[in-house]
Amino acid sequence: MAALRALVGLVAAFLLAASSRASKYSREANEGLTAAAAGAKRRETGEFRVVRLNQVWEKAQRLHLSAVKLAELHSDLKIQEKDELSWKKLKAEGLDEDGEKEAKLRRNLNVIMTKYGMNGKKDSQLVDTNYIKDGTESDTLDDPRLEKLWSKAKTSGKFSDEELDKLWREFKHHKEKIHEYNILLETVSRTEDIHKNVINPSEENLVKEEILHNKHRELKDKLRSINQGFERLRKVSHQGYDATSEFEEPRVIDLWDMAKSANFTEKELESFREELKHFEAKIEKHHHYQKQLEISHEKLKHVEGTGDKEHLNRNREKYAMLEEKTKELGYKVKKHLQDLSSRISQGLQHNEL
Repeated sequence: MAALRALVGLVAAFLLAASSRASKYSREANEGLTAAAAGAKRRETGEFRVVRLNQVWEKAQRLHLSAVKLAELHSDLKIQEKDELSWKKLKAEGLDEDGEKEAKLRRNLNVIMTKYGMNGKKDSQLVDTNYIKDGTESDTLDDPRLEKLWSKAKTSGKFSDEELDKLWREFKHHKEKIHEYNILLETVSRTEDIHKNVINPSEENLVKEEILHNKHRELKDKLRSINQGFERLRKVSHQGYDATSEFEEPRVIDLWDMAKSANFTEKELESFREELKHFEAKIEKHHHYQKQLEISHEKLKHVEGTGDKEHLNRNREKYAMLEEKTKELGYKVKKHLQDLSSRISQGLQHNEL
């Protein structure tokens, strides 16, 4: 009798576990179908609620961008859309009288256009990251100081292969930060030149110093981040990784370094540290989907040449699901990064007062 009860209990446990797994897979499948359906609906009505962002997106479809890069652009445009819709509400309430927020939106869109090679300049686009094979030998850092540090780190014997991969990601992230800073600097300079040309001498004294300061605040924050990032790379390249290092993702390391320089209380800093841990997990999940999207894209191209319609349809459905999930996670990561950066910027500004 006892053996029978044990057998019944074992069967019940097995059925419960099977039910749990089925529920999990069903939930993931439903999420994928929901995301794919949302993507199909947007394509019918327009990807974005702002006309010019739809025009940018349509232009991007004609470029030879990778699947991952297109998903990244989509996330950037969703952030731009959010900011533009918020600005329209502010404008309706008369809260952007000097036009500074509108000018910043124009600059941000110019940065996006330049970042993805849609400004007419061939050398402006950031290099695609290949998530299937990260070949460091064929990549360049475009900065003699970075090249020298990387060369020393590779031959120092202080890093395992895994640590070298991690360090390379930090070097590439730093290169991208410099590139984005230069794009923003050029955009701000061009905007200021136009502003100076249209202003009348009699009105020149009406331009508030605070507005000019706000224009350069983002540049100042980015330059501070670049300088801190280079010092970190220099230290790590010479000394190796600290075994007690808390974070691995370059963007999170940047935020943590800047947070420690901001005017946060000990309690606020501890809370920020915990939030960064959640943010890093979100980034890792996004990277996972980026890799899966790239693999799915490669498979889809292969299947398209076989003529197997059933297999092709299945791969197209999977690719559509991964594409939408990658866009969704990309937007969440960028929005979270925007919020965290804004909080740090406010803390740093408080230091300057």
